[in-house]
Amino acid sequence: MENSLPEHRRELGWSQQRLADELGVSRQTIISLEKGRYDPSLPLAFDLARAFDCRIEDLFSPDAG
Repeated sequence: MENSLPEHRRELGWSQQRLADELGVSRQTIISLEKGRYDPSLPLAFDLARAFDCRIEDLFSPDAG
C-alpha cells in the first residue's frame, strides 16, 4: 500500500519520533509504515488521519496492479 505519510509529517514539521509519540506507537512502527513494509490496523489508520486532520484516503492508496 502506498502512502503519503512522510509528506504529511514533514508539512507539520514533525519527526518520526514526534508522530510515534502522538500515536502511542514506536518510531520503528512509523518507519515501517512510511516505507510500506507495514499496513496499519484500521484504528491506527484513523489515528493517523486524525493526527494529520485529513481522511484515511488522503494518506493511503492501494498499490497499482
